[in-house]
Amino acid sequence: MIYPRNFEEKIGFDRIREMLKELCISPMGAAFVDKVRFISRYEILSKLLSQSEEFRQMLLTDGGFPASDYFDVTPELKRISIEGTYIEQGNLFDLKSSLSVILACVSYLTKFESSKFPEIHSLVNPVKIDPGIIRNIDSIIDHTGNIKDDASNELSSIRKRLLAKRLSIVKQINSTLKLAKRSGWVTQDTEITIRNGRMVIPIPASNKRQIRGFIHDQSSTGQTIFLEPEEVFETNNEIRETEGEERREIIHILTGFSDFIRPHIPCLLEAFRFLGMMDFIRAKAKLAILIRAVKPELVRNSLISWLQAVHPLLFLSHQKQKKEVVPLDVTLNSNQRILVISGPNAGGKSVCLKTIGLLQYILQCGLLIPVKESSQSGIFSGIFIDIGDEQSLENDLSTYSSHLSNMKSFVLNSSPSSLFLIDELGTGTEPQVGGAIAQAVLEKLNEKQTFGVVTTHYSNLKLLAQKENGIVNGAMLFDSAAMQPLYQLSIGKPGSSFALEIARKIGFPKNILKKAEKLIGVKQLH
Repeated sequence: MIYPRNFEEKIGFDRIREMLKELCISPMGAAFVDKVRFISRYEILSKLLSQSEEFRQMLLTDGGFPASDYFDVTPELKRISIEGTYIEQGNLFDLKSSLSVILACVSYLTKFESSKFPEIHSLVNPVKIDPGIIRNIDSIIDHTGNIKDDASNELSSIRKRLLAKRLSIVKQINSTLKLAKRSGWVTQDTEITIRNGRMVIPIPASNKRQIRGFIHDQSSTGQTIFLEPEEVFETNNEIRETEGEERREIIHILTGFSDFIRPHIPCLLEAFRFLGMMDFIRAKAKLAILIRAVKPELVRNSLISWLQAVHPLLFLSHQKQKKEVVPLDVTLNSNQRILVISGPNAGGKSVCLKTIGLLQYILQCGLLIPVKESSQSGIFSGIFIDIGDEQSLENDLSTYSSHLSNMKSFVLNSSPSSLFLIDELGTGTEPQVGGAIAQAVLEKLNEKQTFGVVTTHYSNLKLLAQKENGIVNGAMLFDSAAMQPLYQLSIGKPGSSFALEIARKIGFPKNILKKAEKLIGVKQLH
């Protein structure tokens, strides 16, 4: 179970999905991106992660994977699977280009040892393309996609007749144009042009009776008419008829090819599915290289043991600014299932929580994650998050009511294989009451042996983590001398909010700070 419905938007996976689409070459690959879903079955997830990792290794070894001419001809193939239909000429060129790319992909992938890249090789093996298909296409079209003159004997004969008739017309109409120029009926720079697919001579309207023929068009001002000389009219009609013969013969050729290819369509559809999948897996591998992601050791049980984990979107943002992201070491296991993170505002608590949620979701969608390769990752049956303001005007829910509604869902639906993430647990209402409810919720979730991460400023939650088995404190470290956050997570001890210290550093009025210290009265838990 993934909660809430807008989980991907809240955690940032919608941007990851969009990046994947942008890295795809074709709509076929992008269609696979749309199908990406959270997976909790070990066998399926292990296979998908291995595919991504193997492709990443291939690209790092040899970046020459074919990355153009990914035309999707599957709609046309499905259409011509019906007897009596024929492939369109433009699709024939796309089919040849795509089949050539598929064969090039197979050639690229199979040059790597199958023992080192078993998952990718298992995808290549079912691809079967009869080499006679490309040979047949080559006999029909040239490198520009035009039907060859010798695609059939009949077409060759037709085109020879067409050429002879067109040359005859050019000769006749040029003769008429020269006469018109000598007689002064047209200017010396007048040239033959085309109207309605027929050769015509532009001539001033005042001289239209000087040449016998047929008017096909006139200029917008009406001062120029486009005239077809009478002596070429019949020949032009013959050309039109012969062009009809040519078109019918081309359809005959395309029909013959379609009849030939029809038995191969099931294999071709599978080959195009392979091309789309390779586009998709390549995009996953390219993204992994961009965010420096790898495949951690995948284990069957629920577990997080990450070294040098990095939020991928934060990494890319910082990379543009030439800044470094402080990596996180995070461990959640059967002994410390729930991590309570405390520390100052703007110290990185929320980023840490979102990093854990996003990376686990990315991983269980079959994508590699930016952690150290020696890291371990388990599988969760669901992820629940409560991050940000969910006030709803439509349902008349306040921010705190929304948080409570989320807590209710967590408690009712979580299990020992669930992961929950709560930012600022208990806030939004009176601190004493909010802290009490937060503690009761945390105790119940711990009782259910579920896994989770919460951020808080509440002292009672820090104390609970110190005494309750299964819950552990974590602190976002703070340089108290320089009074600035270090953005490093340290597990084992709680963190301080450093509220008075930060106020003192920014020059808050001393008399107010003294009053605040007096009101506190006792040493608070740091």
